Amino acid sequence: MKKILTLLLLCSAFIANAQRSAENLVQYVKPIIGTQRMGHTFPGATVPFGMVQLSPETDTIGYEMNGKYNPDVYKYCAGYQYDDKTIVGFSHTHFSGTGHSDLGDFLIMPTIGTLKLNPGTADKPHSGYRSPYAHQNEVSEANYYKVKLDEHNIVAEMTTTTRVGFHQYTFPKSENAHIILDMMAGIYNYPDKNVWTYLRVVNDTLVMGYRLTNGWARSRAQYFAMVFSKPFIAHGFGNFSQKEVYRGFWGKFNQNKNFPEIAGRQIRAYFDFKTGEGEKIKIKFALSPVSMAGALANLHAEAKTWDFDKVKKAGQQQWEKELHKIVIAGDRDTKINFYTSMYHALINPTIYMDADGQYKGLDQNIHKAVGFTNYTTFSLWDTHRALHPLFNIIEPKRNADMIRSMLAHYDQSPEHMLPIWSNSANENWCMSGYHSVSVIADAVIKGNAPFDANKALDACIATATRRDYQSIGLFMDRGYIPDEKDGNSVSSTLEYAYDDWCIAQMAKKLHRMDVYNRFIKYAQNWKNVYDPSSGFMHPREADGTWRKNKFDPFTTIDMGFIEGNAWNYTLYVPHDPAGLIKAMGGNKRFVVYMDSLFSYDLPDKYFAETEDITKDGIIGNYVHGNEPSHHDAYLYNWTDKPWKTQEKVRMILPKMYKPTPDGLGGNDDTGQMSAWYIFSALGFYPVAPGSDQYAIGSPAVNGAVINLGNGKTFTITVKNQGDKNVYIQKILLNGKPLNSLFLSHADIMKGGEVTFFMGGGHG
Repeated sequence: MKKILTLLLLCSAFIANAQRSAENLVQYVKPIIGTQRMGHTFPGATVPFGMVQLSPETDTIGYEMNGKYNPDVYKYCAGYQYDDKTIVGFSHTHFSGTGHSDLGDFLIMPTIGTLKLNPGTADKPHSGYRSPYAHQNEVSEANYYKVKLDEHNIVAEMTTTTRVGFHQYTFPKSENAHIILDMMAGIYNYPDKNVWTYLRVVNDTLVMGYRLTNGWARSRAQYFAMVFSKPFIAHGFGNFSQKEVYRGFWGKFNQNKNFPEIAGRQIRAYFDFKTGEGEKIKIKFALSPVSMAGALANLHAEAKTWDFDKVKKAGQQQWEKELHKIVIAGDRDTKINFYTSMYHALINPTIYMDADGQYKGLDQNIHKAVGFTNYTTFSLWDTHRALHPLFNIIEPKRNADMIRSMLAHYDQSPEHMLPIWSNSANENWCMSGYHSVSVIADAVIKGNAPFDANKALDACIATATRRDYQSIGLFMDRGYIPDEKDGNSVSSTLEYAYDDWCIAQMAKKLHRMDVYNRFIKYAQNWKNVYDPSSGFMHPREADGTWRKNKFDPFTTIDMGFIEGNAWNYTLYVPHDPAGLIKAMGGNKRFVVYMDSLFSYDLPDKYFAETEDITKDGIIGNYVHGNEPSHHDAYLYNWTDKPWKTQEKVRMILPKMYKPTPDGLGGNDDTGQMSAWYIFSALGFYPVAPGSDQYAIGSPAVNGAVINLGNGKTFTITVKNQGDKNVYIQKILLNGKPLNSLFLSHADIMKGGEVTFFMGGGHG
């Protein structure tokens, strides 16, 4: 009894310590982590899910070189490359960890001396307005970025609200200080990306305008309102547009100097000041998807003060609130990895509406979100796997609003489909599958559906039966997609089968058994691309025979898979691991296959042509740096050797996530890589979203408290934690033995405690 009381007191002390709000979790966030060589996360300022993501750009690499795709542009998906030596400026919109990109709107750069309206080049930085910088003069925190621009001895600082970027530039004494606004700059840029730009100087402190672009989002509009803390003494424009067929009769004016407006495809503006030593010039820069007036209203609603530190602190308090939804115990490196992952996971999707609820829809009309917050930036091929399931635990209201946003997307879509990969009132159709149905089904199955679930199911059905979209008709008619009809024939067949299983689960929950019976049959179509003679998922031709030409299960190119090889994709049946194991020859053969996945040394030639995977993201032949493999390590739980899941998870965590500038083993993909870390570090993972089950792994934290709201908590207690004690000896759920390798969603959400007893030996 004495031992039990002691244990209870220790648990109570841990819980009280974990929940105390005085602990500063922002200190563990290191946003630069994960830049890797590809530079796919940005180190700038944003609030959780913020519309503004204010960050430095370190180069201006174009999408084209000599009329061909320039592969170096891929490194600049988020604008920032840790190895670069110069900064070009600071822009207001970014993606975090995507494999393709856009945005980089409205670049601002402070300078002194001779005015230069071109960015220069990395090898000749003095030829333009860019500046060298050093990492020792760089600070990156949640909602705060600071750097010294060495070229002009200017200290740049930035912070944000949801819709407003707040700049603070500390100048030296100068008679010729300038702030440049580059309307030409952008990420994945090319000469014709700007469809049109407009800039209006309202007075000597207020500037407004917009930018229309044709990029990854082919018809994107972004409006702004820009306010200076100090009146500028002069301003001007550089119009770098190529000669247009018709320019009207604007030649009657000198538009280059102190003219109140400018319009064109390629515009840069400058604003002149005189500064004293150490003088601060501040800028508030608000965005709107609707109008310039909307941007100005957003500025007035969110940034009423010129107190930079107050705005910074308010944003960091938002981060503290979000980070405290999971409070862990662990060493400093573990906390840095965990809370940087939390930070990355809570950047996207992004809010996409004005403060009054207005936003532009896919129909290009203005709508108003009534009763919900409208979101965009849905990288669903990635985030359906773990990010949205994480939101169902710690951000249920936001996740429900994200689904409402998807349903609004469906209503406005000319194709009458749910989002595939959407951003800024545009569908860009990137990647395969229709994984919005996974997100919706997961919420419905887990009881987080404060929306019309039957209407949502109808939208899922309409999307899944759009016969002319990416071979869906062939999948429905034949039970697989023929190799000669689609370059992603195998992976799309597998992804459609999983998504249709999600639809079946939702239909069953809603007692629509006719829908269930139809889609549960489609869910078994994965069997039609499994070739027992080769032991792999295999391209199959229209006549039913397996591909006749060479098939290499290690190759990622032209093998019927998107961003992966047959070795990894053969395991992509998350909704039916038991059926997969049976098809592959049973428990013993499956375990050998799994072991080989992690132990085989994949030669570089097999991923040399893939932009988004390097050796850093691969363990053996297991590609953690890309998402289709993220559930793989947990599949041992369906075999007689579940301890191998525990072993592999604890091996992956320190290899793929490190508290260093190159510490992320692949694209974060708007939070999916980070969500994998969060779940896995806590000790469980959603192998098949659309199910209420989480597969047990091996917790890497010393303990954790998940704050569920309404005063409820779910506590994770870990006994005998250690680098070598990766194997679970027993599990207690609310004090009783858990004789299962799974937790249910209800187990977590009703609150309680799971206790893991760890050791160095496995069963």
